[in-house]
Amino acid sequence: MLATHIGHRRWKSVALTTAAVLVGLTTPTLTATSAAATTTDYDSTYYKNAIGKTGASLKSSLHTIISSQTKISYSAVWNALKVTDQDPNNSNNVILLYSGVSRSKSLNGGDVGDWNREHTWAKSHGDFGEVTGPGTDLHHLRPADVQVNSIRGNLDFDNGGSTVTNGGGSKVDSDSFEPRAADKGDVARMILYMAVRYDGGDGFADLEPNDKVGNGSNPYMGRLSVLKAWNEQDPPSAFEEKRNQAIYDTYQHNRNPFIDHPEWVEAIW
Repeated sequence: MLATHIGHRRWKSVALTTAAVLVGLTTPTLTATSAAATTTDYDSTYYKNAIGKTGASLKSSLHTIISSQTKISYSAVWNALKVTDQDPNNSNNVILLYSGVSRSKSLNGGDVGDWNREHTWAKSHGDFGEVTGPGTDLHHLRPADVQVNSIRGNLDFDNGGSTVTNGGGSKVDSDSFEPRAADKGDVARMILYMAVRYDGGDGFADLEPNDKVGNGSNPYMGRLSVLKAWNEQDPPSAFEEKRNQAIYDTYQHNRNPFIDHPEWVEAIW
C-alpha cells in the first residue's frame, strides 16, 4: 500500500517585491518569478540539506541525497513497472509513456502490440546500456509501446515533427522526438533527475543536459531550453507523484526531486 505523503503537497504563493516608488514616478514593471513553489513532507527530513540552496550547490546536495538508493536488476524492472505505472482505473493494465494507451500488464515483450522498457534518457547517450545503475533506474524507465519506443529510438527531445502513428499526439523528425502534451513534463523531470543522479563519480558517464539535438553517443541530452519549458507547461500529475512514491517506498528508496519541487529545475539551470 502506498504511503499517503503525496496527499500533503501544499502550494504556496511566491510574493513579488519591489522597491518603494517615489511620488510622481510611474510604477516599475515587476520582474517575473515562479508563480508557485512547493513544500512537501520531506523538506525537513529527506531534502533537509538541500532546502534554501540554488545553482551548483543545490545540484550537488541533491546528488548526494538521491545517490543513496537500492539498485535493481534489468529483469526486475519488468515487474516493477507493472506496479509503478499501473493504470489507476484498471489494475490489470499499465499506462504507456508517449502514447497514453492503457495496455495489459501481461503484454510485456518485444513483439508488435507489446510494451517494453523505455529508457527516457537513451542508454546510448553515455553508453551505459542496461547495466545495473543508470540502465535500470526506475526514475527514467517507463513502459512504452514497442513500435513507438522504436520510433523514438535514441533521439533527443525537442518540439516539432510529424505525428507518430498510434503515438497519442507525439511527434518525430530526423533529429528529435516530442512527447504528447501530457508527458512533456514527465520527460523533462526524468531527464533532469538523471543529470543530477549520474555525475561521473560512480564509474558511469557524467550525464548532462545541453541545448542541442543530435547528441549521438555523447553523455548529453537536449534540448535543455525545451525541457525547462515542458517542466513549466506540464506540472507533476497525481500519476507522476504516486509513481515517485512507489519507487521511494518499495524499490529504490530514493526520490525524483523535480517531481517534489519542480521549481528546482529553474533554480539549477
